[in-house]
Amino acid sequence: MASDGAAVDVSGEVAEQPHRLDKKWTFWFDNQSKPKQGAAWGNNLRNVYTFDTVEEFWCLYDQVFKPSKLPGIADFHLFKAGIEPKWEDPECANGGKWTVTSGRKATLETMWFETLMALIGEQFDEGDEICGVVASVRQRQDKLSLWTKNAANEAAQMSIGRKWKEIIDVTDKITYNFHDDSKTRSSKGRYSV
Repeated sequence: MASDGAAVDVSGEVAEQPHRLDKKWTFWFDNQSKPKQGAAWGNNLRNVYTFDTVEEFWCLYDQVFKPSKLPGIADFHLFKAGIEPKWEDPECANGGKWTVTSGRKATLETMWFETLMALIGEQFDEGDEICGVVASVRQRQDKLSLWTKNAANEAAQMSIGRKWKEIIDVTDKITYNFHDDSKTRSSKGRYSV
């Protein structure tokens, strides 16, 4: 064993150990451009890959998971492993989401990337409250939503919202909606920063 923690193989070469993340994360994909008539929401949602190393993340991100590579109406999700990006998931059921919109694909891609870096890099003080992030590509306006567990915890949500706004470098006001409000089409923002 090398003194820096890297393993040494039989030829004397140093084999780099993967750089483990604190949590496992899962990429999901949802292509909504061709929904089957009468199909329930989520039928097109696919668990694509779960990773727990920096190296796996970079391979996935560089090759596949950029919003600019999505078809006209589709979503990329990055959620903590074991949490499905659905309101019905027990971890999401009492939660909500911070949302920011973007009219430019390049802006969405930058915000998506910065959010992914902050999530896997554990940059949020209230990180245990976060479920994941969704990049929604649409023809007119794209959206990025940061999902959280406990919507009623206003202090945690405000902390997350302020930090996220700083991370994605947005000056406009962003709002937080409870999932329960979204289910009933009541789109009033409960919190804003």
